[in-house]
Amino acid sequence: MSQQPPLASMARQSVLDGDPATAHRQVSRLIADVTGSAVRSATINADQYSLNSLNGQAVLETGDRYFFKFHSEEGEDATITEYYNAEMLRENGYLVDVPTFANGEPGRQILLYRLREDARLADVARASELGLAAAGTPGDAGLPGPATADEIVRAQEQRDRRNADCLLATLHETTAADVAAEPIHQLFHHRLVSPAQPGSAPVPAGRGGRVASFYVGQDFQLGELSIPWAELADLTWTINGIDYGQSLGSLFDEAGDRLAPARLDESGAVIAHGDDHNANIWFTRTGDDAEGVELVAFDPAFAGRHVPTLLADVKATFHNVFAHPLWLYEPGAATERYTVSVRRDGDRLHVEHDWRLSPLREAFLASKEANLWRPLLQELANRGALPADWERVVRLALMLCPTLVMNLRAGAASGHTPTSSVIALSQAISAGSEPTAGTDRFSAFIAAITPAGVA
Repeated sequence: MSQQPPLASMARQSVLDGDPATAHRQVSRLIADVTGSAVRSATINADQYSLNSLNGQAVLETGDRYFFKFHSEEGEDATITEYYNAEMLRENGYLVDVPTFANGEPGRQILLYRLREDARLADVARASELGLAAAGTPGDAGLPGPATADEIVRAQEQRDRRNADCLLATLHETTAADVAAEPIHQLFHHRLVSPAQPGSAPVPAGRGGRVASFYVGQDFQLGELSIPWAELADLTWTINGIDYGQSLGSLFDEAGDRLAPARLDESGAVIAHGDDHNANIWFTRTGDDAEGVELVAFDPAFAGRHVPTLLADVKATFHNVFAHPLWLYEPGAATERYTVSVRRDGDRLHVEHDWRLSPLREAFLASKEANLWRPLLQELANRGALPADWERVVRLALMLCPTLVMNLRAGAASGHTPTSSVIALSQAISAGSEPTAGTDRFSAFIAAITPAGVA
């Protein structure tokens, strides 16, 4: 193990501490160590999508310009053992950017890519959705031309079809041990558990990790209503007139059990990126229309050879679709745009809100349904490899995407408000718990991807 200082972890903490000057010095030193060249300048991006990472641009003394990105979060040193897998993905048909430099030492993880004059797909989609000018890029060049919603959707459809082909081509039987060793679990189960502490009672899976640090023991301001976690954890919800049967606490408990890595081998495994949401995708023009757009992934921090099939596209599905518009990444803007009301009736919360998927996100979801999830699940069903409770696995993983990527509690460091927190937790409940009657957008999604012949 390296005896060098954990500069990536230190820089992340400096940013959290509001000390960007120190963070720039730490990043510059790390880049110099990795590249062997002095750093002329380094800039850290103010980026709402990089919730557990830092990214930015660096110019070396040689004049070479790079885009850098690294993760730094709790438990990473022990769980991310194969951090850079771009070549593996490329060899198996994925469109992926390969870093020029990569360092995987604990606390010093960093990727450096040749700087592209491209925008990320997340920024292009946001600009289109909100009617804004073309999104800025790492090189401050902007897009070579405005991207229409139709163009963006067609490019996304092409990517979903290509990724489905790659997933199906690499689908294979595997062992529980191989699946359990994959780094993708850092995005899900590892954030639900805490290491055993000598002399202390073990924390149940589902109530440790980020659940413990974000939520347990805290007070929640939901609209005008204040509720302590000890009560909120057990309340069931009615959201926009639809009743749900599971509480937030019961969903975390179920996820702690069902998403345990050693239990996810029965649906086989695939070679996959695992974290290729649209903030990790370059929107690269190669022509004048959607046929001349390439969507190229980067930052394969959680890629692997034995990614559990049912988890492979969960992050991309949730973060490209259900996190928008605004509520997850820009809670302040969501608070200005949307309204909520909350009342408690015994052991049930009644929530009304006016947040809805935008037409662009509906189109993204339709593509996910038709071009990726449906063919993938149908192949699992054809092979007899689709677990009877596959819906629970998918729903629980979707539910963990927002709840564990940032603290959704109003007043926490993530900037959520009493309005955005209500929308956020409502999304989590709707993702994880089937309605006891009626249908919502998550249950319509599940119905659309259910294979033929499967009840």
